[in-house]
Amino acid sequence: MDAFKTLLLFVVTAVAEIVGCYLPYLWLKEGRSAWLLLPAAASLGLFAWLLTLHPTAAGRVYAAYGGVYVGVALLWLMLVDKVKPTTTDWVGVAVSLAGMAIIMFGPRSDS
Repeated sequence: MDAFKTLLLFVVTAVAEIVGCYLPYLWLKEGRSAWLLLPAAASLGLFAWLLTLHPTAAGRVYAAYGGVYVGVALLWLMLVDKVKPTTTDWVGVAVSLAGMAIIMFGPRSDS
């Protein structure tokens, strides 16, 4: 899988996970309908399935996915929660994405 497809798949996976966690948050913290738990469960199921689409070892996928998740979560903070990220937030994202790239695309002999 090429780097662009891998990154795109990680982004879609992160959105599925965040939606799956955000909907119960709305129910628990903001008094929204318990019916939100149904799409939340579906979104978390989609998240788990998407992680299986990577052609490398599961542990490596989970570790690398975490870096992309940090970036998508910060975009969620900005776009959905309407909170402006700080400079250190963006530096943290850059470090996380650098770690993801090293894990996923670094040379290895065990692939």
